[in-house]
Amino acid sequence: MADEQYREAVIDLLGALAYGELTAFERLADDAAFAPTIADKAALAAMAVAEYNHFALLRTRLTSLGAVPEEAMAPFTEALEGFHERTSPADWLEGLVKAYVGDGIAEDFYREVSAYLDESSRALVLTVLEDTGHSEFAVDRVRGAIAADPKLAGRLALWGRRLVGEALSQAQRVAAERDALASLLVGGVNRSGADLAEVGRMFARLTENHTKRMAALGLSA
Repeated sequence: MADEQYREAVIDLLGALAYGELTAFERLADDAAFAPTIADKAALAAMAVAEYNHFALLRTRLTSLGAVPEEAMAPFTEALEGFHERTSPADWLEGLVKAYVGDGIAEDFYREVSAYLDESSRALVLTVLEDTGHSEFAVDRVRGAIAADPKLAGRLALWGRRLVGEALSQAQRVAAERDALASLLVGGVNRSGADLAEVGRMFARLTENHTKRMAALGLSA
């Protein structure tokens, strides 16, 4: 990666993703403590380990790029921690919806951006974003809970709508506040970058995918 601005963009992207994976590990470990059954507790613990392993892969790549992983993650801690503070789940089911819907939007964002990376970096991002089994787990538990108590659907649907607004705002903030990363999206770093219209279409796709996830949970978007 001879182009320094491109290198900075990759470090930004991997730094943001690394901190996201680290916080996902923490939240899954916390959620495991509130799991209603031993089987649920074990499943979430296994997913937490997988998220930490993803974080370790990103940390290794950041080091190979000459970056200090903690410094690469630091610019994104405020936005991510703010998102989690504003979307603290009230119970087990809200936590599952948040992990499936909220994290899903973030993952879609990183997949979209990965289209403008070199082959090696793109492969790493896609590997890190591979589903650890949480999607199927969340859908199964939430749909089961709604089947047992249909009144839950309204509250969880409202929660999902709140999550999408907060998650999209976070993605826009991350994209806008880091010049190198923003340039990657709008074509200022390499010739394959997207234009501003494509960035708008990207956020439309994020919203569309959110609607599909809500439907998978049995909720209206």
